[in-house]
Amino acid sequence: MTTPHDFTGLLRLIDERSAAFRAAIASAPGFDALVPGCPGWNLYDLAQHLGGGDRYWADIVKAGPAAAPPAEALAARAALVAPRDPEALVAWLAESTGLLLDTLRDAGPERGCWTWWPAARTPSNAWGVARHRVQESAVHTYDAQCALGAPEPLPEEVALDGVEEFLFTCVATPSPWPHAPAAFDFHASEGRSWRLVVDADGARSDRVPAPTAEGTGTAGVAARGPAGDLVLYLYDRIPVEALRIDGDGKLFDLLRDWEPEA
Repeated sequence: MTTPHDFTGLLRLIDERSAAFRAAIASAPGFDALVPGCPGWNLYDLAQHLGGGDRYWADIVKAGPAAAPPAEALAARAALVAPRDPEALVAWLAESTGLLLDTLRDAGPERGCWTWWPAARTPSNAWGVARHRVQESAVHTYDAQCALGAPEPLPEEVALDGVEEFLFTCVATPSPWPHAPAAFDFHASEGRSWRLVVDADGARSDRVPAPTAEGTGTAGVAARGPAGDLVLYLYDRIPVEALRIDGDGKLFDLLRDWEPEA
């Protein structure tokens, strides 16, 4: 497998996005602001989720290869309560990220562990966990900024891998697509493209050549925009109308409503 980031680079990005998240939390006048991208959550809920996720995945990586989430990790996650004092919460978030980063460094990229995603494209190991935690940290930093009314674009380095990571990790499934076979192209304005194919065999994605002026290269419908906007669409933070759509846009409604079997 060709990795888009070396392991050290992924850990750096987790650290950077987590620091940006803490900065947003530290600047908040309170934690009651609702988070538009996470209906029903306020800033405190979001902070507990992200910090708790860091601790949960640290426990999973530390446990090593497993067929299911370790019982200890599940119990710790269920019992977790983040502090509500602002300074204490920011310190707890920093400690949470530190635990995750230390565990990943100690494990090394090839250390196997349980993951919820199929291992076909994203491996079930510490590298795969690190890659996904970059995106979790980045998107939830955007969520926190939105709650405060000051969203910032995702960093280009994070966003370009974010499209691919989502398609390879979150969409990959052997669950049958319940409609006519279709292909979705995602074209980042930074010059990278991917194709998601869905049919009776499930969903799978690959990079494809960027389109030229003479041809779109799309097999059904295409979404175009900055990589950061593509990531935010995939995570349901912005509507598909925020992107340029070529082809049958109704296919994106079917994709959004699809709930593959676990």
